[in-house]
Amino acid sequence: MSDLKQLREQVAGKLLASVDQASKLRTFVGLDGFVDEIIHVVDKRHNAESFDRLRTISKFAERMATAAGQSTNLEVVTQITKLGGNGPIMANALASFGLKVTYLGCLGYPNLHPVFADFAKKAEVFSVAAPGQTDALEFEDGKIMVGKHFSLKDVNWKNIQDRFGKEKFAAKLNEADFIGFVNWTMLPYMSDLWDAVLKEIMPHAKAPRRVMFFDLADPEKRTKADIQRALKLIVDFEKYFEVVLGLNEKEAYEIGAVLGLNTGNRTREGLAALSKEITQQVKVSTLMVHPVQYALAVTDGVVSLVDGPFEPNPKITTGAGDHMNSGFCLGKMLGFDNTSSLLTGVSTSGFYVRNAASPSIPDLAKFLQNWPK
Repeated sequence: MSDLKQLREQVAGKLLASVDQASKLRTFVGLDGFVDEIIHVVDKRHNAESFDRLRTISKFAERMATAAGQSTNLEVVTQITKLGGNGPIMANALASFGLKVTYLGCLGYPNLHPVFADFAKKAEVFSVAAPGQTDALEFEDGKIMVGKHFSLKDVNWKNIQDRFGKEKFAAKLNEADFIGFVNWTMLPYMSDLWDAVLKEIMPHAKAPRRVMFFDLADPEKRTKADIQRALKLIVDFEKYFEVVLGLNEKEAYEIGAVLGLNTGNRTREGLAALSKEITQQVKVSTLMVHPVQYALAVTDGVVSLVDGPFEPNPKITTGAGDHMNSGFCLGKMLGFDNTSSLLTGVSTSGFYVRNAASPSIPDLAKFLQNWPK
């Protein structure tokens, strides 16, 4: 038995043995919320029912470029309308593992948007604002997310206190075994909210150290000063939590550039070295970085790297990173080391892109035991 196959078998066994333990874990996740439309762009339409899609972003870009100075007509076809946002997708995945999930975000106000109805059956759900809207144009080589974010400004500390309650927020934060605050980039008042939590709630908290996860979510459009402030606030939470910061490959290079690091080496070795350098300035317990085909994590200067089950023809890609995050954090909650947590993460993502659905823990174990070729 190869080392990798043996590791997959070991992690599958640990996951199956942890089902009861996982069912007792309490999580508190927020704070975004979107209605996602997964969209294909039409290349050639044959009849009312049949069309060929534009398969790559480069072909889409060529189509757009030829319209310069002329204009053009573009047809898109919605494949799925589903709950969206980094937080709801991650929380929904955690609920599918059997964990107890409380979610707070922008899922409709004063009434929940219907797209979140099934999620609300799996989790304890609260909302303080209307959701955003994302048109996710999916291609075989990536996706283009077109967002409408106006309502996200209503996710702020005042509205959380007025519409949810400061004491209730503190109670949920303190009783949770895991906290996840994600999608910083799209929530304009997230840094202010984190600052308020650090100043008004955490000094009075009596809970033990637990895992707390942050995901910036493509900070390219935010200013350098904004990003630096967010990173400082994330590090400040280390006083109370074992902080995990999750980045995809693009985000890792963006953060490296903000920190003044050399981002020129785009190999695996270069990304591993860059990730170590990031942790020397952003002093969190663990940094996890997930490119498409593998994932790595850095704790105490030690890099762990695991290859994922790459799928060249995924059913869905929007939410794959959030499933990576949920699987990795499940491993951390269960006390797995970084290698096993990474394997749990890439397997969760791999299952999701193949099935367009979140796995249960038994699903995940079966996926590990029957690793795709």
